[in-house]
Amino acid sequence: MSSYTDKVKELRAQLKPNGMPAFNCAQTCVMAMAPETGLDEEILKKLAEHFGGGMKMGSVCGAYTGGLMLLGLAGIDDNESRNRFIHSMRERHEQMMDCRDLLKANAARGGDKKTHCDRMILDAVEILEEIIAEKKQREENFI
Repeated sequence: MSSYTDKVKELRAQLKPNGMPAFNCAQTCVMAMAPETGLDEEILKKLAEHFGGGMKMGSVCGAYTGGLMLLGLAGIDDNESRNRFIHSMRERHEQMMDCRDLLKANAARGGDKKTHCDRMILDAVEILEEIIAEKKQREENFI
């Protein structure tokens, strides 16, 4: 476990009065990795507000969009890193990217939504950690 995955678990344990998670998938991804951005968690929370639930309409999963936001905020703008993130996420999730499809497949397997979304976020953060660490290592070796 890393400090980032611990932060994901901490954020996802916070619930609204209705029992729903306090933070959506995109918010959790960027907030958990706030140290990589140099930005305040509250700013990141606001930035990612409308990207949970597939932009609140079942489109691209918030773990994907939050992950892509994080790459940009971390100053990683190369196609290789972006493609690696997307490919790795798709590989772990039956090639699906849309929240609607992911949740439907999860429900068909008898899974619950929160556990599924938590796994999506953790997968995104694990992949992002690898990409960021490798990028930093390459830069250190270059200098």
